[in-house]
This record gives sequence, C-alpha cells and structure tokens, in this order.
Amino acid sequence: MNKSDLIDAMAADAGVTKAAAKKALESFLGNVEGSLKAGNRVSLVGFGSWSVSKRAAREGRNPQTGKTIQIAAKNVVKFKAGSELSDSVN
Repeated sequence: MNKSDLIDAMAADAGVTKAAAKKALESFLGNVEGSLKAGNRVSLVGFGSWSVSKRAAREGRNPQTGKTIQIAAKNVVKFKAGSELSDSVN
C-alpha cells in the first residue's frame, strides 16, 4: 500500500473526501516528524511508538574497493510495534 492507496482507504472508511483524508494524513505525518525532530517520542497505544536514536560515527568499507571509509554519526528513527499490531499480523 502506498500513500495514495492509504488516502483512498482513509477517505472510504471515514466517509470524507480524498482531499480531506490527504490533509489529515499529511497533518499526522508532519506532527510525528516535528515531534521526532524535537527529540520527543511518539506513542500510539496498541499500534506502536517512534523514537530517535543516535548512531555513533564508525568505520565502514567500500564494497567495490575494500577501502576503509568513515561513516558520520547521525540520528535514526526507530519504530517498535505495539502488542495489538503484532498480534493482528500473526
């Protein structure tokens, strides 16, 4: 399912227009992104939670040349599925 499929499904389930569903989805995604940028955790009980973790700088290898390279430190987003979501897919 891609973004447009999700918008179509949301519009059908909620009985709203596709434009309203798109606006709601973009608002949700923007608020999650903003909260993660601020260093906060986002939790939806039963669905899961998103958090930001710091990945330290490390050495890696270029697979074509085998040469050692430096990989910079960065923040990564992690998602942990909630118990209800995990149970529903098993």
